[in-house]
Amino acid sequence: MSKNLVIVESPAKAKTIAGFLGKDYAVEASFGHVRDLPKSGMSIDIEHGFVPTYEISPDKKKRITELKKLAKGATVWLASDEDREGEAISWHLCQALNLDPKTTKRIAFHEITKTAIDRAVANPRHVDQALVDAQQARRVLDRLVGYELSPILWKKIQAGLSAGRVQSVAVRLIVEREREIENFTAGSAFKVTAEFTAGDDKLVAELPTRFKTDAEARQFLNDIVPAKFAVADVETKPASRKPAPPFTTSTLQQEASRKLGFSVRQTMVLAQRLYEAGKITYMRTDSVNLSELAIESAAKQIKKQFGANYYQEREFKTKTAGAQEAHEAIRPTHFDADLATVSKDKGEQKLYELIWKRTVASQMADARLERTTATITISTRPEQFVAKGEVVLFDGFLKLYLAHESDEDLEEEGILPPLKAGQDLPLVKGDATQVYDRPKPRYTEASLVRRLEEMGIGRPSTYAPTISTIQDREYVEKGDLEGKERPVKRFELIGGNVTEQDTFENYGADRGKLFPTSVGMLVSDFLVKHFPAIVDYDFTKKVEEEFDEIADGKQKWNKMIAEFYGPFHKTVEAAEDISRQEAAGARDLGKDPATGKMIIARLGRYGPMVQLGEATDTDKDGNEVKPKFAPLPQGKRLDEVTLEDALEMFKLPRIIGKTPDGQEIGANFGRFGPYVKWGSSYVSIKPDDPFTITLERALQLIAEKQKADAAKHIKAFEGTSVAIMNGRFGPYITDGKKNAKIPKDTDPASIELAQAQELLAAAPLRAKRRRIVKS
Repeated sequence: MSKNLVIVESPAKAKTIAGFLGKDYAVEASFGHVRDLPKSGMSIDIEHGFVPTYEISPDKKKRITELKKLAKGATVWLASDEDREGEAISWHLCQALNLDPKTTKRIAFHEITKTAIDRAVANPRHVDQALVDAQQARRVLDRLVGYELSPILWKKIQAGLSAGRVQSVAVRLIVEREREIENFTAGSAFKVTAEFTAGDDKLVAELPTRFKTDAEARQFLNDIVPAKFAVADVETKPASRKPAPPFTTSTLQQEASRKLGFSVRQTMVLAQRLYEAGKITYMRTDSVNLSELAIESAAKQIKKQFGANYYQEREFKTKTAGAQEAHEAIRPTHFDADLATVSKDKGEQKLYELIWKRTVASQMADARLERTTATITISTRPEQFVAKGEVVLFDGFLKLYLAHESDEDLEEEGILPPLKAGQDLPLVKGDATQVYDRPKPRYTEASLVRRLEEMGIGRPSTYAPTISTIQDREYVEKGDLEGKERPVKRFELIGGNVTEQDTFENYGADRGKLFPTSVGMLVSDFLVKHFPAIVDYDFTKKVEEEFDEIADGKQKWNKMIAEFYGPFHKTVEAAEDISRQEAAGARDLGKDPATGKMIIARLGRYGPMVQLGEATDTDKDGNEVKPKFAPLPQGKRLDEVTLEDALEMFKLPRIIGKTPDGQEIGANFGRFGPYVKWGSSYVSIKPDDPFTITLERALQLIAEKQKADAAKHIKAFEGTSVAIMNGRFGPYITDGKKNAKIPKDTDPASIELAQAQELLAAAPLRAKRRRIVKS
């Protein structure tokens, strides 16, 4: 048994570190957190200082037993990550393994290299209780909010809903942006450009003024028909462009989204792997600093690869309020690595190259530019055309890397032809095109991270989980939106004649953007109205700052929780009086012309729907008449659906014909989208529409479904419901009610009916999933 036991979070990290330590060290993984609050019950003693009760996670009990054996007689070194979450893992390991956190050796490093590991082992410390308290405060606060607020959502809106502190703020941002877009009224103006002859070259210029009406635009072009055009002034100025700082967690997520198309979650998974393999430094950080060694290594690589004139040492300062997670930016651990062979995984390889280039570029020289602006007079009008050009004199860092600091790519404007003051410029053509104002764009995952960081909400370790959670809970969905057409008026001046053209442009199309769902909007509106503090941007920022103060030892964690909980709990108690109908966003759309019954749009058990009639309705004989239900039309939210929409949905199912064996085929919308049904069977018809799908198309989809189902059947027993099927986890026996495993080394096709029935009889009943709706 080894004299020293080093415990880290993951097997990949353990394997890398083991390669740097000698035979006297055994390196083992805890597989993440080993203790947490139980899933059921609050497990927080509110009366006695909000003390949490933790338990060893069921899936970690065996691992803890193994680690206890390995720890006997050994010196234990806790080597979890250096942020608050990592510190908490070390503290929980102390509790689970009966170690004293005040004396147990704790080592931390921001990169997994031999130098960093040796330095950490030579300078151990103990568990930092302030960091543990900050993580514990976040965990306790989030449990209090979730445990007390979620049942209110179940009662008032829909069973199964949940609310989180940072997640609710993120949803609010997306909801408010969607409403801004919906309420936006696009104005328009006319942009005027002109093309001139300048010697042997063309020169394109633009009028800084935009005309509000088509009459003004047409008049301008008519006025310049007889005009003379001349260069009034040519101004040339030097300019420069500086490289962006090395990556923080936030900027890496944003850039990987823009340049590589990675989701926030995907970026963090790949970065974690690269870190654990010793390829990059720690990936949860809001620092842009580089160590002296990193700067020296980058300098050496730049001089070798590009030349000394491309090197410029820089030190970046972190501007993010409350920056605290780590002490260095995300960077490569080795700058002389062969970029092409860092990883066999394509995703890891692309992300590593992005990190390497950004880091090296941050230590490269500015790009030197020359910007030229020419103003052009018009003899018949007071306005002036302006032409702008830009040329790169020295590419500097642009030779390696162009950072996208916004959603718009930085583009070089191009060089202007030789011009001098007083030079006449013959007009080739003029153009006045109607352009529309645009609303603020919907959030992408990357731009949402950026906005959260700007507002001081969340920290590097919370961005990815927050964005994943709001999508997993179906408060927000990432999707595409088809554009619409709108008219565009254009005037063109050629050969002294002004002509008018009426064209169209597509607008409003979106790809990979975040849209709020009906449920997301309802929950957000409910929280904003009845729990404003929880979704208040300043409050959420203040909470993050208080966590920072706890981590710095400036505030007691349970005192901070107590100050929050008192007012919050009173608001929860007051929420019992809120009307369920109001909270669930129920709306009377109008009466059904055929029955005179009210049609209501509301949130139902399985999501947004429309309802015809009430549960209390009766017929003329006094018999109960159940309401009819229909899903919302595709692409409609609860707050958008109209009476006309609802009436169309109640026309479904639409009978479109029969199968060859005489079964009626009906098309409809269901919980999971559009489908056709024949007999007791269903098949999805996405992207077809139940209102327009033809019998021919339906029969085609039915045939494809039957063929796919037949491929799943290994064996069927005629006259019974028993069958042997191919499933996701291998062959199994089923009778439609129970499933039975097939014994190892048994050929599924060799099983006869009697054996199949015996195996089914011995198999446990499938647990029924029960949905509890509280009212």
